[in-house]
Amino acid sequence: MISPRKRIWGWYFFDWASQPYNTLLLTFIFGPYFAQTATAALVADGMTAEAAKAQAQAYWGYGLTAAGIAIALLAPVLGAVADSSGRRLPWIWLFSTLYVVGAGGLWWTAPADFSVLRALFLFGLGLIGMEFATIFTNSYLPELDSSKEERGRISGSGWAFGYLGGVIALIVMIGFFQAGDSGRTMIGLTPLFGLDPATGADTRIVGPLTALWFALFMIPFFLYIRDRPGPQKSPYRLGKGMRDLLQTLKGLPQHPSLLAYLGSSMFYRDALNGLYTFGGIYALGVLNWSIIDIGIFGIVAAISGAVFCWVGGRIDRRIGPMPVIVTCCILLILTSGLIISLTPTSVLGIGLADGSPVPDITFFVAGALIGAAGGVLQASSRNMLTHQANPERMTEAFGLYALSGKATSFIAPALIALASDLSGSQRMGITPVAGLFILGLILLAWVKPKGDFVT
Repeated sequence: MISPRKRIWGWYFFDWASQPYNTLLLTFIFGPYFAQTATAALVADGMTAEAAKAQAQAYWGYGLTAAGIAIALLAPVLGAVADSSGRRLPWIWLFSTLYVVGAGGLWWTAPADFSVLRALFLFGLGLIGMEFATIFTNSYLPELDSSKEERGRISGSGWAFGYLGGVIALIVMIGFFQAGDSGRTMIGLTPLFGLDPATGADTRIVGPLTALWFALFMIPFFLYIRDRPGPQKSPYRLGKGMRDLLQTLKGLPQHPSLLAYLGSSMFYRDALNGLYTFGGIYALGVLNWSIIDIGIFGIVAAISGAVFCWVGGRIDRRIGPMPVIVTCCILLILTSGLIISLTPTSVLGIGLADGSPVPDITFFVAGALIGAAGGVLQASSRNMLTHQANPERMTEAFGLYALSGKATSFIAPALIALASDLSGSQRMGITPVAGLFILGLILLAWVKPKGDFVT
């Protein structure tokens, strides 16, 4: 017999295991490495440095756009099929495999034979695995607290635990593997296993490290989480899942709060993903940071996220997720404006002397705000969905939630890529993010805090 406490901790461990894909690969290590390596290749082909940086950012955006479209198309269908059968664990095994294969394959992205398409394909494969696995694991949240009273705390604590895992994984990466300009890591070691910085091996190891981390720390999840199919459940049937999904979609207009929430979260989560995805690349290209600098920035952001997710989960339990989500959106709109204003010699349009530390310090503050508000926003958002969705179709609801998050997930990267291409400036390329946060905040006006399916 698996106790409720063990089930909750097993569920927490998915966040711990999966968070390094966001922390190490998407934002702070591999994303900047991709931009740096692609930029060098473009410059070698005769492009100017500024144009090459913008083009590399555009490539990254187009790659994420393709992965986002794939996730958007398949997420609700898979959720509906899983709800029809009551079985989610086999899907989690499948997508965990994609995560490990995609992340581990990033080892084969050396500068000497760097291929933009290969790098984006492998990264996208792992990202798809992570996102789909997240859909199915999130759907267990209502089963961890049937009363709904503790879901905000559980969700916030799980997200905080995930951030903590991301912090530790990042410290391991830059403390033992990632070399700086001196050829040594942040704690003064030569990279482990004789990894050669000249071949990018000290950075490329982030892929296998992320894959190993996930495989190891998913063990508690698979030990303590079990499916609980009801008597009405049947084997996997794609046709039935599709019919159930179509019925749910047809019924959405009869549930305006759920529809408005899916629309709202579609925009503000897309904007948040834009900040996460391009934050490290922005620091590399606009502020000329090294990958180790970006790693330290990531540690600050993740620690802030862990602390405030834990606190935010308890605030969510006391006042509900809606006020928390509104507050976080406002903070992130202001933070986006702050980031857009940064250059190496100015902040908020105020000129500074060459070499002033103020822009770097300001970006660290912005990172802490993004980590705090972004983490709390995501934790309260998945709790909010459990209030909005039909309790009998929870996995499907999280599939629709993924659809709403990914239906426009290609828009933020695409807009950033397009703005970067048209302006030839990384800084101006980030401007669409603020507009997406504002759209999400406006749509929250039509969301009922307790939803349409009040029981």
